[in-house]
Amino acid sequence: MRVGISGTHGTGKTMLVEALCAHRPGYVVEDEPYYLLEEEGYEFGFPPSLEDYRALLARSVHILTSPLRPGVIFDRTPLDYLAYIASTGTDPSGEADLPGLRMAFASLDLLVITPITPETERVIPAADMPVLRLQVNDALLELVYDDPLGAWGEIPVLELSGPLDVRVDEVLAALGRH
Repeated sequence: MRVGISGTHGTGKTMLVEALCAHRPGYVVEDEPYYLLEEEGYEFGFPPSLEDYRALLARSVHILTSPLRPGVIFDRTPLDYLAYIASTGTDPSGEADLPGLRMAFASLDLLVITPITPETERVIPAADMPVLRLQVNDALLELVYDDPLGAWGEIPVLELSGPLDVRVDEVLAALGRH
């Protein structure tokens, strides 16, 4: 199974990814594109620019499409970067290589969304750039359910809106159904 975890910053994605791998022996984590690009010397602005989000989107699509191996949990998907692009006021539909984007999402067995919830606000430390965080959260939720690019509509989506301590069980249950 291949699972993509998406959400704005500060919603517990990385904690969820690590917990899932602890419960699924043999699964590996694919780090988020930001860290991979940073390790290669890419210098991001603060806050990141539209060009930075484009680079992240391209890397995310690349990661999901090659090599196709089972047992991977992706910390972020292209959906995240489309939402960040939308938060800049740019139409994300003009930013994506649609065939590549569709291939990337078709490689997933489950797309997990971690939105901002009252629980995340109480438990997770305050995130940087709170206005951007809210904008991306709203854009991501709109994108995932409207699917204006026709890229992920066939992929099962699990939105985690409950307490953080049951998220792993919810994802594991969803994986058991697929």
